[in-house]
Amino acid sequence: MGAQLRVYKRRIKSVTATKKITKAMEMIAASRVVKAQRKVAASTPYATELTRAVTAVGTGSNTNHPLTTEPETATRSAVLLLTSDRGLAGAFNSNAIKAAERLTARLEAEGKEVDIYIVGRRGVAHYNFRERKIAEQWTGFTDEPSYADAKKVAGPLIEAIEKDSAEGGVDELHIVYTEFISMMTQSAIDGRLLPLSLEEVAEESKSKGEILPLYDFEPSAEDVLDALLPRYVESRIYNALLQSAASKHAATRRAMKSATDNAGDLINSLSRLANAARQAEITQEISEIVGGTAALADATAGSDK
Repeated sequence: MGAQLRVYKRRIKSVTATKKITKAMEMIAASRVVKAQRKVAASTPYATELTRAVTAVGTGSNTNHPLTTEPETATRSAVLLLTSDRGLAGAFNSNAIKAAERLTARLEAEGKEVDIYIVGRRGVAHYNFRERKIAEQWTGFTDEPSYADAKKVAGPLIEAIEKDSAEGGVDELHIVYTEFISMMTQSAIDGRLLPLSLEEVAEESKSKGEILPLYDFEPSAEDVLDALLPRYVESRIYNALLQSAASKHAATRRAMKSATDNAGDLINSLSRLANAARQAEITQEISEIVGGTAALADATAGSDK
């Protein structure tokens, strides 16, 4: 076997092993994204109804509360960025990071200080590499987040929003995550969690033909909002974590399918080159045999004379 043919066969063997790995990762991601979709579908109605309840309470009262009241002058904002712990997901993490950087630039252009909170090793690594300050970070649960993880993330954010900005607190809370739209489409979006925009939610409900319920408050609207604040933040963060996890698995599945298809094309190309090299070797061997036979025949004829 010629040296060139050995190189082709070695590369074919290597690419075949890689193809098996990417195919297995594609199948794992496909199974995980179905579970994540179910969790998203189960959590979304709760988060939506809780938002409507908070809106109804805020609309029906004049209570000054960080959950529903716009500050006169916002000077400090918190941005929660959701990324993944692992890569191999195409542009999933880079799109979320770019969205967070655009949001940060916009807030800073408005004259606000920005505190960055990050979920996921990829986001943490990005900011650490660029030596940017991170207020809080969480890792290790992005593939299968639980409600306990959401509570863990929400805790420092709720403390920050309840503090006065002069004491290190924040006036606004924004979140950047990847919304799961379909298996083929995931979009990095940013939204403001606090204070809740009552007008936007009310307009959205009105456009859907929904009527916000009326409540009697016992003991007071402020106590109700105090009780709803952690639940609202936790539920929205939990839903965003699930959306992000489903998007990541879908992105991984798509990336691994593309890698598997590319590996198959490369194997076919290398196989054709290996066949061509083998044919060239065979042709050369035949030529050498024919040439040797002709030389032997000429030598025999010369000795007979």
